[in-house]
Amino acid sequence: MSTVDKIYMSEALKEAQKALDKDEVPVGAVIVHNGKIIARAHNQIKLLKDPTAHAEMIAITQAAAYLGNERLLDTTMYVTIEPCAMCAGAMILARVKTLLYGAPDPKTGAFGSKLDINKKGLNHKIKIKKGLLAEECAGLLKEFFKKKRNR
Repeated sequence: MSTVDKIYMSEALKEAQKALDKDEVPVGAVIVHNGKIIARAHNQIKLLKDPTAHAEMIAITQAAAYLGNERLLDTTMYVTIEPCAMCAGAMILARVKTLLYGAPDPKTGAFGSKLDINKKGLNHKIKIKKGLLAEECAGLLKEFFKKKRNR
């Protein structure tokens, strides 16, 4: 992975840390267009009392507002964990070009771990790069769930 990719994933990790600090599952996402971060978000499910308030969903909404278009053409999303089916579907609908994610999600991951949305014959496929800063991304999740178990 390139140095630039690591920089953007580091920004997603900062978002995940914000979620961790708020006792949310620590997932962070950024969306990049033409070399600029146009959206950044972290999970806000508990805060908003909204099961759809995943980092990816919030970032997609921000990016669409920034671009003034529901199509996020030529964008790249960086996410600390493999997106779930809901987020993967939203990314397909938004036409995100490329996804780079850190840690796999064996329970709900929709880009190869539990299912692979790109193999469902939909009208758009997303280029995938996985494992970017995977240890750091997984580390935040492990920290969060360890705290939960110890309570």
